[in-house]
Amino acid sequence: MKTVHEVSALTGVSIRTLRYYDRIGLLCPTTHTEAGYRLYDDAALERLQQILLFRALEFPLKDIKEIVSRPDFDRSKALAQQIQLLTLKKQHIENLIDLATGIKAMGVNTLDFTAFDTSKIDEYAAQAKASWGATPEYREYEQKSKGRTKAQERLIAAGMMDIFRAFGEIKETDPAAEPAQALAKRLQDYITEHMYTCSKPVLNSLGRMYAAGGDFTKNIDDYGGEGTAVFASRAIEVYCGKE
Repeated sequence: MKTVHEVSALTGVSIRTLRYYDRIGLLCPTTHTEAGYRLYDDAALERLQQILLFRALEFPLKDIKEIVSRPDFDRSKALAQQIQLLTLKKQHIENLIDLATGIKAMGVNTLDFTAFDTSKIDEYAAQAKASWGATPEYREYEQKSKGRTKAQERLIAAGMMDIFRAFGEIKETDPAAEPAQALAKRLQDYITEHMYTCSKPVLNSLGRMYAAGGDFTKNIDDYGGEGTAVFASRAIEVYCGKE
């Protein structure tokens, strides 16, 4: 058994934070001494590792509590996600180091900003969060998709891509014009019907993800042509900004 002070020294987590975790029911001590001091066993320390893992994935504490308390929590799956995210962050830091080293060696600034792109990290983190069903939208999707066959899922995915293909057909026009705005509304309604309630804030977040430069952007551009994802994102931004 370890005291709260020993756990703090071992893990780097402040005593104040450990007490807060106890107060909200996220990490309770295994037992208490007769004097009332908190004591933690190895199982509690393992749970703390799981909590810190999800904090590294930038999960809210309330979602972490729900996930690590679930009977089907899969620690190996969580570790695999952590490894992937750390690898992406490592690559990002190495790119920044290479950029800074190059600027220093050349003695001049470069206008290449690709090293600052965190879209892959952001996209993977979003996918990891969704995979645990930590959001109301994901839980609603689970309910709506329950019992669907793979063929039905493919049809729904194809229907969504048809909307992006339509975006691609008008991508040289004004994203604020009526045709593009109508497609943004059509996309919102389609997601709500087949996946989850797609409010304007949710749709706006999706729009930013579409243009972030990761797999989403590539898949959309494969259907609608290069530039479709960015055009759709701009149309969505305008649509979501309307009262």
